[in-house]
Amino acid sequence: MNKLNIAVLFGGQSTEHEVSLSSATNVLKKMNREKYNVIKVGITKTGQWLLFEGDEAEIKSGAWENGKVTPAFLSPDTSMGLVVLRDGKAELMEIDVVYPVLHGICGEDGTIQGLCALAKLPCVGPKMLESAICMDKDVAKIIFKHLNIPQADWVTVYKEEVENSIETAVSKVEDKFQYPVFVKPANAGSSVGVGKSHNSAELKQHLYDAVKVDRKVIVEEFINGRELECAVIGNINPLGSMPGEIISSAEFYSYDAKYVDDSQVIIPAIIEETKALKIKEIAEKAFKEIGLRGMSRIDFFVHKETQEIYLNEINTIPGFTDISMYPMLMEATGFEGEKLIDKLIELAIAEASGVYNE
Repeated sequence: MNKLNIAVLFGGQSTEHEVSLSSATNVLKKMNREKYNVIKVGITKTGQWLLFEGDEAEIKSGAWENGKVTPAFLSPDTSMGLVVLRDGKAELMEIDVVYPVLHGICGEDGTIQGLCALAKLPCVGPKMLESAICMDKDVAKIIFKHLNIPQADWVTVYKEEVENSIETAVSKVEDKFQYPVFVKPANAGSSVGVGKSHNSAELKQHLYDAVKVDRKVIVEEFINGRELECAVIGNINPLGSMPGEIISSAEFYSYDAKYVDDSQVIIPAIIEETKALKIKEIAEKAFKEIGLRGMSRIDFFVHKETQEIYLNEINTIPGFTDISMYPMLMEATGFEGEKLIDKLIELAIAEASGVYNE
């Protein structure tokens, strides 16, 4: 059987650039080189696309940028694939599947997925529209509300409101919620720019911080809940994992709590079976109703007092770092390492081929 040419995209222009480097390193380790010709394409923080032909051990540290690199880009022309600009000439590399390991804007938000759609290239993970919906927490919440999926209530604040009158922006929040509240950039991940505000002074600062990341910010009511996550794989017939639980090392699951400090992961979560199955059911419903494809990690709160379940958010390109929940939950579901990567590639090819039976 001929090997498939898999273009793995990593890095990117978002605030999650370093997380992408760690995720890509692990994805590349699990790719079977007897099945795939792996083409590594890194994207710098400034948006330069580079074919990286060096040792993948250099990716995580960022040293790859100073290694064996050549300018390259994916062409929207269906006959071209990857265009490599080498020695003053354009060289074409055939691509069978694009595997974006990109987190945040300009990667997880539908931009790369749209480029792949133009080029008619199978792309691992959800498609353009569904990626864009889940990337924008405000838009996603509107969809969840329409689907009658329980979630934390929220109010939307825009950068111009914060800059024109911070007092008015704070009043907009305080008129609806009591403290504490959570402030989140609408289009960001890995808890970048997220703050838990206990009073108006903290809320002002957190709003200022959040609008540096995105012009649209959501402020959510506080849910005193356990943080549980469910991994989903599939196309039209998604399979959800049993949930795992995050015991944060900080007051909430911040960027540092995720990637720097020692937060605890429990798989499967110690929770009543009926509650675990309900979380799995809601995750599969959300995945299917939104029209997601390939993979997603769906995050929940379970209220510590009422035991109510609240959907928090959907991550369409979940982390694949050493401590990321998605691959660990999938391993517990029977998709370990290489098998998981194979399945995600298989799903991308099936979707692009119009095969709707998984």
